[in-house]
Amino acid sequence: KRKFEKTGVIKELRNRQAFEKPSVANRKKIMRAIYIQKLQQVEE
Repeated sequence: KRKFEKTGVIKELRNRQAFEKPSVANRKKIMRAIYIQKLQQVEE
């Protein structure tokens, strides 16, 4: 078990199982950035 943890095989498998299209990942990133900016504007 430890051998797999060290090589990162499990992590890779998890990522592949929960596959996310690059476009979806980018959209999520942008939406998060917009959300954070809005929070900062409210703070000011």
